Amino acid sequence: MKKKFVPKEITKDMTIGEVLKQNPNLEEVFLGFGMHCVSCPVSQMETVEEAAAVHGVDVDFLVKKLKEYKD
Repeated sequence: MKKKFVPKEITKDMTIGEVLKQNPNLEEVFLGFGMHCVSCPVSQMETVEEAAAVHGVDVDFLVKKLKEYKD
């Protein structure tokens, strides 16, 4: 029997890479905040919180928008 993929809840402690692995379309949310680092190799190591701090973005609001995103 095949296991159904159940995405983890998005948190500010996840790396950008982890978030995008769950849903590549969330790139739109990051880009909407002016965070063009989604294609940068650092995104595989940088947490959502770290990236938000670098870009002057409220991390709690960003995480809220990532969770609200609908394909």
